[in-house]
Amino acid sequence: MTEPQQAAPIDSKMQPEETSATSTITKSKTSMTNIADARYTCDMEKLQKLRTAVPWAKDPKFFKTVAISPSAIMKIMMHCASGVEKGIAKGGNPTEVMGLLLGRPDPDTPSTFVVTDAFALPIEGFETRVIADDDTVTNHMIALGESLERTRRERFMGWYHSHPFDLGEHSHCFMSQTDISTHLQWQRAEDPHGNPFVAIVVDPLRTAHLGTPELKAFRAYPPEYMSPTANECPDGSVETSEQVRLEHWGSCWNRYYELNIEYYMSQTSRKIMEQLTQNYLWIRKLTQPADNTSKLVACAKQFKTAANASNTPTGGTTSRSTANRASTMASLLEGGGSRGGGRTRGKSEASLLAGPNTPRSKEWNKAVGMLDDLASEQVCENSLHATKEHLFS
Repeated sequence: MTEPQQAAPIDSKMQPEETSATSTITKSKTSMTNIADARYTCDMEKLQKLRTAVPWAKDPKFFKTVAISPSAIMKIMMHCASGVEKGIAKGGNPTEVMGLLLGRPDPDTPSTFVVTDAFALPIEGFETRVIADDDTVTNHMIALGESLERTRRERFMGWYHSHPFDLGEHSHCFMSQTDISTHLQWQRAEDPHGNPFVAIVVDPLRTAHLGTPELKAFRAYPPEYMSPTANECPDGSVETSEQVRLEHWGSCWNRYYELNIEYYMSQTSRKIMEQLTQNYLWIRKLTQPADNTSKLVACAKQFKTAANASNTPTGGTTSRSTANRASTMASLLEGGGSRGGGRTRGKSEASLLAGPNTPRSKEWNKAVGMLDDLASEQVCENSLHATKEHLFS
């Protein structure tokens, strides 16, 4: 009698495939991490060769991507949001703001801009052309540039500004005629010297509405360039409707093109953010108000239970007025919701229920305990709110 052969594991064929897939995913994540970390360093010799070669002079669409650092995007978005707040605070419309981008073309992926930092300019108005007429702004730019030459290896390689127009169906991230004129001046002055320029336009109102950054990056075509594709829009799509092109891209829709935007973060920064979001969720308490509606409803139900227990004889006499006060307490808690008024009245009723006529039952103790917890949370919330106003006002 021959011995039966040992059956092979059911998933023996799947194990190599699963291992291969896992290995591929791990390598992909590692590769992306390495690319992000590489953004923080630069081979200056390779960069100088790229600047000397000036490959973007031969191809109007040479650049494809803009990679933005965390600090740069935060400074850009905060600056653009401040223009909205200042304009509204003055009783008018949100105002445009403007700033400069610090960075370089990436020598490892030459078609990519790397934005490492951003600097706000003292410009607040409705047209960015004021930059050419304001000596204060010009002097500020010169002083800032000289300071950065001594401390940073990067150069000014672009500019950003906001379009805080009324919130509508479409994004307001496009280049106006003034924007094109301004950007062409920079491209003509900087591109031939190995320092290509990029423009970023931010829609701060749409950003606030969507809860995510709404911005786009652009490069202007040389005046002599004409796209070989008829009706080609800045994003590469073809749109035959003139009205649609104007709504989405403005009157200069055929004089510039859009670049992809990506964000990069070092492995160390990513680990810190993961730790903050996982281990320090209490930080959300500093920005999110507490909602005690569900706890108030539960407390009201408990007082109803206590009121019913008070109406049921258990060998002793129970005051009918105590049960009525419990019902009133439950109604106040249900009607108060998350409003402070309901909580205030509830506290006064609790003092009545805690008097000498209050039955010493489990229901009463639980109901009063729940109310005490709610009152304590409210006191802590009010104290935290006062502390935030004192620190950040």
